[in-house]
Amino acid sequence: MSNQSRIRTKKQAKADLRRRGVSVAQFARAHGLAVGTVYHVLSGVSPALRGEAHKAAVLLGIKNGVIEQGGE
Repeated sequence: MSNQSRIRTKKQAKADLRRRGVSVAQFARAHGLAVGTVYHVLSGVSPALRGEAHKAAVLLGIKNGVIEQGGE
């Protein structure tokens, strides 16, 4: 089974947060992310290619990727 089957749309990621009763700010704080970055990823303002935006997209499940430990 491939990881691609688990990738979701931004709309699905937002719906999942609502379903779990978690605000974007709570999600961001729980993962050590800037709230604005998570909003930008969810709205499509950020392409989430690298850095914190990449990490947010992977954690939200809207991007298949690896989160490197250590420096950014």
